[in-house]
Amino acid sequence: MSDNTVTFAAHRRPALEAGDYAITVTQAVAVGSATESFGTSRRFSVGGDRFALPPTAIRAVFPPDGSLGDHGNVLPHVVLDRPSLPWERDPGGGGDDRPPWLALLLFDEDEKPQPRTTTVGALTREGRLPEPATVLERHDSADDPVTVIDVPAALLTSLMPAYAELRLLAHVRGGTGPDADPDAAVVVGNRLPGAGTTSTVHLVSLEHRFRADGLGAPGLDLPHPGRGGTGGSTVPLVSLASWRFACVSADHSFPGLVRDLASDGGDLRLPDVGNATANGFLTQGLVPLRHRLRQGGRSIGWYRGPLSTGATDGGPVTPARSADALLRLHTDVGMFDVSHAAAWQLGRLLALRSTDISSSLYIWRRRRDIAAKQTVPVDYPLAVPAADTDMPEGLLTWLRALAQLDGVPLPYLLPDEKLLPAESIRFVGLDQRWIRHLVDGATSIGRLGPADAQRDADDPPPLEFPTVTGALIRSAVVPGYPGLLVDAYADPAGTRRLTPWRTARLTPDILLCLFQGELARLDLHQPPEGQHLAVEQLGDGTIGKTLRAPGGVTATPTPVGPLPLGALRTVPVAGLGAAIADALGVAPTELDSGDLALQLTETAERVTFLT
Repeated sequence: MSDNTVTFAAHRRPALEAGDYAITVTQAVAVGSATESFGTSRRFSVGGDRFALPPTAIRAVFPPDGSLGDHGNVLPHVVLDRPSLPWERDPGGGGDDRPPWLALLLFDEDEKPQPRTTTVGALTREGRLPEPATVLERHDSADDPVTVIDVPAALLTSLMPAYAELRLLAHVRGGTGPDADPDAAVVVGNRLPGAGTTSTVHLVSLEHRFRADGLGAPGLDLPHPGRGGTGGSTVPLVSLASWRFACVSADHSFPGLVRDLASDGGDLRLPDVGNATANGFLTQGLVPLRHRLRQGGRSIGWYRGPLSTGATDGGPVTPARSADALLRLHTDVGMFDVSHAAAWQLGRLLALRSTDISSSLYIWRRRRDIAAKQTVPVDYPLAVPAADTDMPEGLLTWLRALAQLDGVPLPYLLPDEKLLPAESIRFVGLDQRWIRHLVDGATSIGRLGPADAQRDADDPPPLEFPTVTGALIRSAVVPGYPGLLVDAYADPAGTRRLTPWRTARLTPDILLCLFQGELARLDLHQPPEGQHLAVEQLGDGTIGKTLRAPGGVTATPTPVGPLPLGALRTVPVAGLGAAIADALGVAPTELDSGDLALQLTETAERVTFLT
């Protein structure tokens, strides 16, 4: 495991905010007693996102979009790829220490506004935006699309952070170390999600939304009847991004879900059925399935896919000319083992399904056959140059992916749903003999006689079949935490990381993770964006927070709280910051958003399985 350091900074202000500028240069030339002045002006623009964000601008959100978990104490946040983005425009309000122009607003299911799409020109013509925000910059177009949400004025007044709190709700997260992500801006919400409901979060623009009233803190510039539209009943806000998630019980939190996996560990096999002979097959991971014979008869056969209770490989296999050659009869029970026959037939069908692959296989085989039959010495003056017998790279790439189970249908991997019950994990190995028959079936196209089979045995595809182990996971944690990371190690201490072989979501709730080598430890954890800001709910509508000791200080600060929540579960950011500053022994004005983020950040959970 590598050591990474996470850093928090209050802001990263650009040298110039986005907008239009003019620069004027003058020069005075004196000749004797005469002076003549020369000057020129140039206009330029600093382009910046204003009414929309490109998809690449958002690195991650938390809680994840569409997730289902225990998020009741979490302050939602969005990670922006450009670290200076929240400080590139002016939210208004006057003053030199401008707060961010972006904010996160969280709505309950019954509050969520309905987004509407319009154009920048139509939005300005509505007359309900602050006047400076209606002035288009040189790089703006009246036809640019924009997403707008209309929020009831009373609701917005309750949800919107105070002007002084905005500076505490955005920071820059960076890091050092081999696995550290580039610096990014993080915008944080000020409202806790409601329990047992779905929450919708909007990243909204606050450009020129605040006005200096001369009586204290700048206030929110709300529409009024004199500016047209619907008066002060609703406030149009430009929505730059949005996502949804559900907040349920602690049982659906990340550690809660993973604990459920640990409680249902086992082998990839069906349970015993009370028959000693049948149990002997079931212990090997075999499953009874309907088997239709080539002559039309019907029977029951035993089948096991490429995933077994341990990694196995019997070395190279003999090229087959039909799937029937790989049927294995268990005479004691009168049933066939169809595992390898099914693998061979599947490989052949997958190759035939692709015209490019099947044609490439046939052409390569014929070229190799011609080269094998060429008996004229290569130094003979009239000798024809030897044909290129190397397998085409595109075909090799396809076969390598096939050897990693890419394209193999789920029923071949899990022939019975009971092999992997809901909320379970199964540690598996790859049966490379099954994989070898799969590849042999794919390359059997054009194999007509014994000579072709012998040539295939002498010249197999240059593929690697290493020891591969891993895990199958079926859980709500898979769709609930889309950024789930899985690390594998060859030792319990976690010092020797295994190279990933294949990671794939087989279904929305089934994850397959395979690695090269023998698995001794498996770690499930959230990505760095899973680090989130959270408070502690103390009951009776109050919150608190256990603090970290600042750098160079060994004494742990006194926990903060209880502090009352707002009427709509809004966190009193300014009050929380002042209480944290007091506990740390600094003035409230000295506590910036980076300091607050350091104290509120909860690290991403990591759960370890030892096999």
